[in-house]
Amino acid sequence: MKLKKLFAVLLVCALVFTGCSSNDDNGGSDGEKVTLTVWGPQEDQDTTKGNWLKKMCEEFAALHPEWNIKFVYGTCAESQAGEMVTQDPTSAADVYMFANDQLGALIDAKAISKLGGDTLTEIKANNSEEMVDSVTHDGSVYGIPFTANTWFMYYDTSVFSEEDIKSLDTMLSKAVISFPISDAWYNAAFYVANGGTLFGEDGIDASAGIDFGGDKGYQVTEYLVNLMSNKNFVNDADGSGIAGLRDGSIKAMFSGTWVYEDVKEALGDNFGAAQLPTITINGESKQLRSFFGSKSIAVNPNSKNSEVAVALARYLGGEAAQKAHYELRSIIPCNTALLEDATIAADPVVTAQNDTVANTSILQPSISEMTPYWDAATIFGKAIVGGQITSANYKEKLDAYVVSLNTPEAE
Repeated sequence: MKLKKLFAVLLVCALVFTGCSSNDDNGGSDGEKVTLTVWGPQEDQDTTKGNWLKKMCEEFAALHPEWNIKFVYGTCAESQAGEMVTQDPTSAADVYMFANDQLGALIDAKAISKLGGDTLTEIKANNSEEMVDSVTHDGSVYGIPFTANTWFMYYDTSVFSEEDIKSLDTMLSKAVISFPISDAWYNAAFYVANGGTLFGEDGIDASAGIDFGGDKGYQVTEYLVNLMSNKNFVNDADGSGIAGLRDGSIKAMFSGTWVYEDVKEALGDNFGAAQLPTITINGESKQLRSFFGSKSIAVNPNSKNSEVAVALARYLGGEAAQKAHYELRSIIPCNTALLEDATIAADPVVTAQNDTVANTSILQPSISEMTPYWDAATIFGKAIVGGQITSANYKEKLDAYVVSLNTPEAE
């Protein structure tokens, strides 16, 4: 753990000193001089994809001549905010983007601001209850959502009918399916389908732990062991799902909006996207459920320009910025007004993601007790794929897995 923290510190240092660029003061404005450091993923700063982050910051500055803003940009993926920002919150970005599963770590480190007043009113007015819940902790809201964060199913419409895609087992009887069993973000879907829970029904009861054990867990593990021996099933790792769609060897895969363009190119006129199918366990239909959360804009409570930082965060998470995000990078908005836009509503991926959030998902726990899950679930998934877990030992392997899921990470 100490090595991990040291590595993270080095990453932060590299970001601060080599990963940032800044613009000149905007247009010689006579407004109050302000410097804001803004961190976002590399993809949002890619000039070949429109450099969304810089474009939005410059638009914000133009709308606020009362401030003469100098922006300093840094690279930090949403999934890494909980590690990068918390190393030294006092020197981290004023405004940054984060995935909601990082929320617990950010709160513990006092690295994220509670949002109130008009900002809170705006968040609640422009988002679904599910999106608001994704950035809420102990009754307080900490982020401005700009997109849902989940995964769903892509499939070849020339192979599967709308009836077929309701059942994974039906699909497996017709063609090859790819699914990332070795990935911790995905493999929980099978255990949750059969009644497994993470920190109670609402995902916030730390004392309840992760309950993937007992007969319900044995049934799922046996199902997965058998799944790996199915000739029409392949584990999706290192881009094999996309590669299979391209060469025609795979007819369905599971991922999110970040592969939309690649899948669309691979499937062409046969492109399809939908919420998750069911699986059959002991003769009963069980609904697969993905984790869902959000990607959101946060404000650092250590910012020396908190008023400007909050205003920028509101803009980056607002309707205009979300629309630009969709147009430049196909990042699906969560703003309720945009979701009613005719062009956006007609996008099949928008429908697939929204249906998944509404019907075939659970809110991904953001409490810090979730931390042991990721390594444990990855190791367990890889063991299933690698054949170390078999029909002869799956019960004892699951018992050990459940213990590891509920064992706090050593400091």
